[in-house]
Amino acid sequence: MKTTIVIPTYNEAENLPKLVSALFSLPLDLRLLVVDDNSPDGTGKLADKLSSQHPGRIEVLHRPGKMGLRSAYLNGFQKIFDSDSEVIVQMDADFSHDPTALTEMAKLLETNDVVLGSRYVAGGSVDEKWPLWRKWLSAFGNFYARTILGLPLHDVTTGYRMWRTEALKQIPFERIHSSGYIFLVEMIYLTHCLEFRIGESPIYFADRKFGKSKMSFKIQLEAAMRIWQVLWNYRDLRRAGKLARI
Repeated sequence: MKTTIVIPTYNEAENLPKLVSALFSLPLDLRLLVVDDNSPDGTGKLADKLSSQHPGRIEVLHRPGKMGLRSAYLNGFQKIFDSDSEVIVQMDADFSHDPTALTEMAKLLETNDVVLGSRYVAGGSVDEKWPLWRKWLSAFGNFYARTILGLPLHDVTTGYRMWRTEALKQIPFERIHSSGYIFLVEMIYLTHCLEFRIGESPIYFADRKFGKSKMSFKIQLEAAMRIWQVLWNYRDLRRAGKLARI
């Protein structure tokens, strides 16, 4: 199926060329949409160069500044909705998401509306070099979010996701108010409330090799607090038990 990968970037000049090469070596019909927030390291210009080297396969959406993960994905989705893409992928640019996992995710998508690249199902794992405290924090963050929200999933904070375009188009994004990484949790919670089919495919989540991580303890703490706001915002769905697809 025709697949477009949305890749938000901010200072990913070291990773982007390697990622493009890895993705285009896969036996999949892939196109890329790079959403760059005016990266000071020249990622946007590099993306334009890669686009010229792969005509018709890479498109670049330039934004004036650092506007956040939520708007990067929403801008990217809207642009792809006007294309003939049948599948949309959310993916980080830093190789924490193994490109080769897309082949198995694509197989699982045949019977699901969205597939999560999961670190916490059988066969999945996080970087073996992580210290124990970091592994615990990641696992607890998932346990915390899925327990409060009552989600029957193992990895609700993963940013590696493959969607059927027809399903993603039905998500009422106007209801989603979270920014940053909690946006990912709210998005999958709403997907669950809408009773879409959600699958999980095991991935190995590696730490980035190049560049600086954008995750911080402050971001994780904010996400933990905002989980309760997500729960409150969708209280109508919990009372109803279900919501007719919009």
